[in-house]
Amino acid sequence: MDAAKEEFLKEFGRDYGYSGAPKTIDEIRATEFKRLEGVAYLDHAAATLYSELQMEAILKDLTANIYGNPHSQSDSSFATSDIVRNARQQVLDYFKASPKDYKCIFTSGATAALKLVGEAFPWSHQSNFVYTMENHNSVIGIREYALEQGAQAYAIEIEDTERDAFTGNIASVQVTKHQMLRRNEAKFLAKNHTGSAYNLFAFPSECNFSGLKFSLELVKTVKEDSIRYSDGSPSSNGHWKVLIDAAKGCATEPPDLSKYPADFVVFSFYKLFGYPTGLGALIVHTDAAKLLKKTYFSGGTVAASIADIDFVKQREGIEELFEDGTIPFLSIASLCHGFKILNSLTIPAISRHTSSLATYLRNVLAALRHENGTRVCTLYGSCSSKTLCNKMGPLVSFNLRRPDGSWVGHREVEKLASLYSIQLRTGCFCNPGACAKYLDLSHLDLVTNIEAGHICWDDNDIINGKPSGAVRVSLGYMSTYEDVKQKFIDFVTSSFVSMPTHSRDLQFCGRSIPFTDTGFESRYSAFGVDLKSITVYPIKSCAGFSTDRWPLSSRGLLYDREWLLQSLTGETLTQKKVPEMCLIHTYIDLSQGILFINSPRCKEGLQIILNSNSSNGKREEISLRGQIYQVQGYDKEVDTWFSAAIGRPCTLLRHLSSSHCVSLDERDSVGTCRESRTCLNFSNEAQFLLISEESVSDLNNRLNSNVGKDVRRTSVQVNPMRFRPNLVISGGRPYAEDEWINIKIGNKSFRSLGGCNRCQMINFATDAEQVLKTNEPLSTLASYRRVKQGKILFGILLRYECEAEEGNSNNSWLQVGESIIPDSKQLGDTRRIHADMVVCQVGKSSR
Repeated sequence: MDAAKEEFLKEFGRDYGYSGAPKTIDEIRATEFKRLEGVAYLDHAAATLYSELQMEAILKDLTANIYGNPHSQSDSSFATSDIVRNARQQVLDYFKASPKDYKCIFTSGATAALKLVGEAFPWSHQSNFVYTMENHNSVIGIREYALEQGAQAYAIEIEDTERDAFTGNIASVQVTKHQMLRRNEAKFLAKNHTGSAYNLFAFPSECNFSGLKFSLELVKTVKEDSIRYSDGSPSSNGHWKVLIDAAKGCATEPPDLSKYPADFVVFSFYKLFGYPTGLGALIVHTDAAKLLKKTYFSGGTVAASIADIDFVKQREGIEELFEDGTIPFLSIASLCHGFKILNSLTIPAISRHTSSLATYLRNVLAALRHENGTRVCTLYGSCSSKTLCNKMGPLVSFNLRRPDGSWVGHREVEKLASLYSIQLRTGCFCNPGACAKYLDLSHLDLVTNIEAGHICWDDNDIINGKPSGAVRVSLGYMSTYEDVKQKFIDFVTSSFVSMPTHSRDLQFCGRSIPFTDTGFESRYSAFGVDLKSITVYPIKSCAGFSTDRWPLSSRGLLYDREWLLQSLTGETLTQKKVPEMCLIHTYIDLSQGILFINSPRCKEGLQIILNSNSSNGKREEISLRGQIYQVQGYDKEVDTWFSAAIGRPCTLLRHLSSSHCVSLDERDSVGTCRESRTCLNFSNEAQFLLISEESVSDLNNRLNSNVGKDVRRTSVQVNPMRFRPNLVISGGRPYAEDEWINIKIGNKSFRSLGGCNRCQMINFATDAEQVLKTNEPLSTLASYRRVKQGKILFGILLRYECEAEEGNSNNSWLQVGESIIPDSKQLGDTRRIHADMVVCQVGKSSR
């Protein structure tokens, strides 16, 4: 045991590891989660994991018993009804809810349960829907039902509490009211409302953004109308009902309904024990259930109906009334096996275990400092007894900063984490109120971000200098110290914390010789930098072919990425989603005018005549990366061949024409793609990708160095073709291409558009006609080729300056062996260039 773990156990040993349970945490991981070998799964707030023992028990149950539709009257149906009845009781027991006072309604999940409440709640124009700012979108969505019925809705922030000096009980809660929302007010004011108005107050037991736990004392406070508004506005009239969103908090601290009698509690079972998905529940107080107004009826919810007259008699049982159709009884039958896992460990022990890991992680992240003393991490969420939020759940939400104080994008963290086999989540987690609150995003910021095109799950993680989301680590009952320390904390430290002893490794790349403008062109000629290979990729994301000589066009290499494969739904297919595309081999014979295509999955090859009407004659327009392309498809025989080659239905399309010219802002930082006006076929960013053999050699040396430092690593060597280059050069020094602006290959002129941002496609390798995915070489590249914008650069993108050619550019050819000469006149201030290309990766230079 290492010293760090000994220190951890010294502080948290009483809570960590289930010492009194049938199995310790190490035994649980070794026997029930063998699939987690080498993986740190830290996204339990989104979905926790099922254990292998749990699934074995479920399979044994379902294969040994017959469960029929519970709406029948057979023995198998009665068996199902017994299982369902027992499952309802287990749910009520889990929340300490008396079956006399509460009922368990099965739904497809917490969201469906919330939707049910919103649809059936007795809204009127006198009603109020009030919710804390820290709420999931699925809760906030209830306001649509309230507003449509004339009710008013608003969010609140809990500011302070007053307690009785003698009893210690809460006397009142002071809150800040956000903007009042109302819709169709005139329409409903004209109607006479009879009877009492009902209001709904909603809050989460635990915020899924910050991990902050709300005190369940809010239930009694709201019901007793003890909310006080800081602006002095009066309390709302009518009766208050309280809804608790327990989807996040119920796995470690389910609301105790015997103490805090909420009217509605919602949750999903996969948050508790991983399986089944698509199943949740609404726990509803019987008095509140009587107020719900259900319109639709279905099979299972009616006692009788007549088809041709307006007559229906609904069932009286609360569960039967609200469970439309046949419930997912086989999923319900599996619940007892999940509860068995939790009961064997006990919820208090699970809570202590996960909290010990979360507290340790918060402490370590809060203490991290860069070499200049600045904080690495900004944590979100803090406890305060004054605001009824005095506990933190097993969730840590944060953002990282660089030594200069600028933010590290959360998507950058997520992408790098995946290279280390760390699974976590980033973004706003469907919690817009908490996101805006903790990230200090004003309404103007939010609107500006949306107008700029930012949506959930995109890569726009830093907008106008502010983060648009956060990084979230969440723990589950099977999480371990090794997940948190040896995986995640070590990853953050090595990837994002600058260390004094490695400060000299912060430069973007090492140089073998001093770099000056003087004599630059002659020096490269002396080094003998020349064109080593030319590769054409006729079909986007499929294998290409190498050639000694090839013609140029205004779009790059002739026929390069002139075809693509498209799914039947219109999605452009690439190796990112269909790795098998790399097994499709292509070759063009210019003399015959034929594109030859082969695949190990097809017995016969395919031939496409370049200048004929072998296509189906149908022309259409497609959109790719926001640009419109004119394309032409092929006949059914061709599409059938490609569908067999990749194992899914698809169509082959050829680019005919487009107005697609990439326009990149000249103000972009050096090292990313510079200003251009480039006509493209179906390539992503540029006409050409250039790779240096010397840069690949340096990368391989680093890969070997990493293997030597970690006995668990196997040797990985890559060749230039792993990066799908069009042009491979030989000679010079590693990464000299980063500095080039204009270059000549022979007498052809090209302009560098900057570095090529690498993705996980370079981690795909083929072995015996199988596609294998590893973490390399992207993981090693990330350790020393990551720039400030979070991009991992390797190779450069080029544009053919055909207008600069003398004579007819249509007769220009590239040929292997031609000299590569950078244009020293356009290099500019190289010191400024490399100041902009400082690597963000800090810590150890090799990893």
